[in-house]
Amino acid sequence: MGTAGGRDRRIAPEASDLRQSGSGKPSLPKLGVRGTLLFLWRQLTSMQTALFLLLLLAIAAVPGSLYPQRNVDPSKTDQYLSEHGSWAKFLDALGFFDVFSSVWFSAIYLLLFVSLVGCVVPRLNVHLRQMRSRPPRTPSRLNRFVGHTRVHVEGVDAETLTAQAHRRLRRGRYRVDTLEEPGGARSVTAERGYLRETGNLLFHIALLCVLIGVAAGGLTQYRGQISVVEGQGFSNSLAEYDSFDKGAWYDDSNLPPFRFTLDDFRAEYDTSQNEHRFGQPTKFEADVSVDDPDKGEFSKTLRLNHPLHVAGSTMYLLGNGYAPEITVKDPKGNVVAQGPVHAVPTGDMGYTSQVVIKAPDAQPQQMAVVGFFLPTGVIDEKGPHSQFPGLVNPELALTVYNGDLGLDGGTPQNAYQVDVSSLTPVQDEDGNQSLLRMSPGDSTTLADGSSVSFDGVKRYAAFDVRRDPFQGFTLVAALSSVLGLVLSLYVPRRRVWVRAVPEGDGVVLEVAGLARSDDDRLQDDVRALAHDLAPEPADAPDAARPPAPGADSTEPRPSHEGPAQ
Repeated sequence: MGTAGGRDRRIAPEASDLRQSGSGKPSLPKLGVRGTLLFLWRQLTSMQTALFLLLLLAIAAVPGSLYPQRNVDPSKTDQYLSEHGSWAKFLDALGFFDVFSSVWFSAIYLLLFVSLVGCVVPRLNVHLRQMRSRPPRTPSRLNRFVGHTRVHVEGVDAETLTAQAHRRLRRGRYRVDTLEEPGGARSVTAERGYLRETGNLLFHIALLCVLIGVAAGGLTQYRGQISVVEGQGFSNSLAEYDSFDKGAWYDDSNLPPFRFTLDDFRAEYDTSQNEHRFGQPTKFEADVSVDDPDKGEFSKTLRLNHPLHVAGSTMYLLGNGYAPEITVKDPKGNVVAQGPVHAVPTGDMGYTSQVVIKAPDAQPQQMAVVGFFLPTGVIDEKGPHSQFPGLVNPELALTVYNGDLGLDGGTPQNAYQVDVSSLTPVQDEDGNQSLLRMSPGDSTTLADGSSVSFDGVKRYAAFDVRRDPFQGFTLVAALSSVLGLVLSLYVPRRRVWVRAVPEGDGVVLEVAGLARSDDDRLQDDVRALAHDLAPEPADAPDAARPPAPGADSTEPRPSHEGPAQ
């Protein structure tokens, strides 16, 4: 009663406080600033949060594959913006065209990094302490564990039997310790499978290294795209790139001094009658002559997934197209445009490509030539288009315009696009808009005195040049994460105990095991160990199965020799 009275006296002030507060529910203590920060830190560094952030990062990367990215293909990005109006501007404001440098992607990236550090460091310390510690002591009651076997062995002492078990378990790559117990008994405690936790930690540490490698590579790398026509060359300087993107820590004055010439570009396409395969590309190859300050001059053939490594940079074959050679003269007879023109494929199977030529120096007005290049040209009710990507019947379908191109306004323009809404089309003698259809070798003079000549066709190849000093580091980290994941999934962690208790002219041997993870072979291995230590006579009964975990069975167990002790 005194104790109960004490409880009443302790409760009374709290009940008084509740009555004073006017609340019928107990109030929880306030965390305060320190407690709130500690709570948030524990939530952030939990494994569940790390997995959630990893999944969120994968989802956040999806727009990077659905929408064109400025640092990969600026021309496609500009084209998407011009074609999709306000919706594209909204996506651009959200950073969907610069996903991997956007604020929200970087925030998820940094949170995942912090979460992994907070998860891995404490677990690493615990794992190191466990690996340096001795295996756990042998439990007093082994009949609760997997594969429990109890046999009476005659003619052997406990020390000899445990020494034999010690050697047997050491050969099985267990960490082993021999213990002395009361009454002259001895036991062996063994444990293995720490490689499972090592693999788990390796996976998380490697994932951290991948994040570090990607971030460091993004800060110290450069990447640029170029298009080179057959017979022309490229020198690795900033002015030569069509587009160039660099990390915040990269100095573009340190571009490695190499150059190359595109000697030949070859493309082959499927000509079978299968409608699903007809026109599909079967081979793209680019022959280049390279001048490397370190390796000297050499030749290399680039294919898809077979890049060129030169001066610490990697050059990939990214794309290709046609470059029709066109000469344009203004009404005064001046050549205002001449040479191969990059025709941009519109995306159909036949390589129908758009041609844009701007002539700001034409007199008396600036000129623009707009149209299509058709490798296998057809003009029908669908308009100008190509039926096959190979050069079977190359044609140009062009229109010429006069007027102000808007190049003097200071606003950057896409070289492959022109706004013809403010321009005046050149008309023929009948007052209709001049529509030119030309084959190689053709030359046409328009009614205003200007002329267009189709001189021939060349191929061009698009290359992606990039330098990432952390690329090898990131690759090793990614492979290490796979190795760690395999170890964490397939290496079982287990404990095995052997106890020898002197009895009469022999000992009572007990063997049992405990699986720390899914381990279907543990029971068979435990009984195999018992058989090796005390071979079972041919007519002996099978060892009893262990009781269910937590069961307290006092029923005698059959042994190999004699009743259970």
